[in-house]
Amino acid sequence: MARSRSKAAYRRKRKNRFSMFLVFLVVMFIMAAVSVKSIGLRAQLDAYTEQAAQLDQQIEAEKKRTEEIEEYRKYTQTKKYAEEVAKDKLGLVYEDEILFQQE
Repeated sequence: MARSRSKAAYRRKRKNRFSMFLVFLVVMFIMAAVSVKSIGLRAQLDAYTEQAAQLDQQIEAEKKRTEEIEEYRKYTQTKKYAEEVAKDKLGLVYEDEILFQQE
């Protein structure tokens, strides 16, 4: 009877070890899957960070361009701009102004 008990205990112990081995394999598989997914997500995060930096640069460039356009708009509404256009495009001059032309 002692021997049959030891055989049963041995079988249970062996079965228990096999179960623990299977649990270990499952845990390792899950860890590997999480690690692979983590690497992919980290690469995606880096790509998004780079894209955000590029978009920030574009925003700054567009703000600068908007300021330049606004300054030009204000300039086009001045008397000086109107005079320049009249002289360059239309050839107009003031009455007391003398023009020198090349021959």
